[in-house]
Amino acid sequence: MNTPAAYPARYWHWLEDGRMQCDLCPRDCKLHAGQRGACFVRMRSNEGTGDDAGDRMVLTTYGRSSGFCIDPIEKKPLNQFYPGSSVLSFGTAGCNLACKFCQNWDISKSKDMDRLMDQASPEAIADAAQAHGCKSVAFTYNDPVIFSEYAMDVADACHARGIQTVAVTAGYIHAQPRRDLFAKMDAANVDLKAFTDDFYFKLTGSHLQPVLDTLRYLKHETAVWFEITTLLIPGHNDSDAEIVALSRWVAKELGPDVPLHFSAFHPDHKMPDTPATPLATLVRARALAHQQGLHYVYTGNVHHPAGDSTGCPHCGAELIARDWFQIEHYRLTAEGHCPHCGGTIAGRFEARAGNFGRQRIPIAIGS
Repeated sequence: MNTPAAYPARYWHWLEDGRMQCDLCPRDCKLHAGQRGACFVRMRSNEGTGDDAGDRMVLTTYGRSSGFCIDPIEKKPLNQFYPGSSVLSFGTAGCNLACKFCQNWDISKSKDMDRLMDQASPEAIADAAQAHGCKSVAFTYNDPVIFSEYAMDVADACHARGIQTVAVTAGYIHAQPRRDLFAKMDAANVDLKAFTDDFYFKLTGSHLQPVLDTLRYLKHETAVWFEITTLLIPGHNDSDAEIVALSRWVAKELGPDVPLHFSAFHPDHKMPDTPATPLATLVRARALAHQQGLHYVYTGNVHHPAGDSTGCPHCGAELIARDWFQIEHYRLTAEGHCPHCGGTIAGRFEARAGNFGRQRIPIAIGS
């Protein structure tokens, strides 16, 4: 495996003025010698020897992780992708957004690469997932967009062993790397952080439209199963008007069967004085989204069994009852049909739910 500091990155080109432009995401960072992009992990470097020498872009976190953990798949959150199964989760460091409300800021905004002491090859990660009986591997904690080369190599190793792959992402990515990355993914959860460009620009340092483009791409040009998460922040993106507009867009552009999760904000990072999201806000948002025709709407980061559970949109029967990440009962056929009315439930299912429960198991992986 190439050393992390010298791993060649894709998606860049030279500019006439001698700078190097990163083509991974809409930030389009333009780099002088030795500079890093806004994500901090993609760098213009002339280090290396032999075939690895030369002025080029490198990914500094290839093969390096902020830690590995086995989680319930519902924690990603994915409620309709092999419910109850376990997923091996890991991330690296850095991020191409600058969210003032980031709840993983110690990882996503870390500029201390030496903190990433867990090193693992793609094959080692896939072997560990297989050894621990994980149905899937998730690229999460920070955004896999910025470590796409590593994520794609891990995905290839996982697929060779029959293990599924999941991207937990903000979806802020250019068209060609988007095609390459999601060609390797079986499922995704995409953060749709708000439904105004003003919010995106002021609170994340990015823009809304590329995220909408990613969602449309996933729906209309891939077979990736995906769900959407919106973190509702009091006073910023939790108005009835914005929730209705977002839900209507999802129903119209993506269809009523795409699950939407409304999650509670907790004060953190650069917004410590913003209050936590009340449960009542999430319940109201869920009702408004249902009124716009969405079939599967969930609540997150709060204790709300009704908002954790999956119902049949055809007859109203409760099919998957959850309490937090614990499945209390599961009444679906292997083909994903309601046993009461025969209606099809969107998602990826098996005859029986997994029984991983609410565990969270940190693990170590050798390189």
